[in-house]
Amino acid sequence: QVQLVESGGGLVQAGGSLRLSCAASGRIVSVRATGWYRQAPGKQRELVAAITRGGSTNYADSAKGRFTISRDNAKNTVYLQMNSLKPEDTAVYYCNADLMDCELKYRGYWGQGTRVAVSS
Repeated sequence: QVQLVESGGGLVQAGGSLRLSCAASGRIVSVRATGWYRQAPGKQRELVAAITRGGSTNYADSAKGRFTISRDNAKNTVYLQMNSLKPEDTAVYYCNADLMDCELKYRGYWGQGTRVAVSS
């Protein structure tokens, strides 16, 4: 079974930056897409950024121009560089991977989340 572990969250002042990392372990057969989601209290989990197998990226409107998703396939790691952070970015950020594991079926995997708090 594949496991995802996020890191890099923390407390930062508005205008600051953070880089989140998501490292995958286990036997991965194929990756269809990976991404970052976030969930604030009382709100639905929402997509922040995603990157497909072919390298295409997709961003939430609120993240465009400020956040950058990237992936290092050799390290089985996906990153989210967050710049110009705003208090509205405060949330728990989750890594997601749509991948095929040893059971040879695509499944959605989630990390435990890393908390990002942006103070004004």
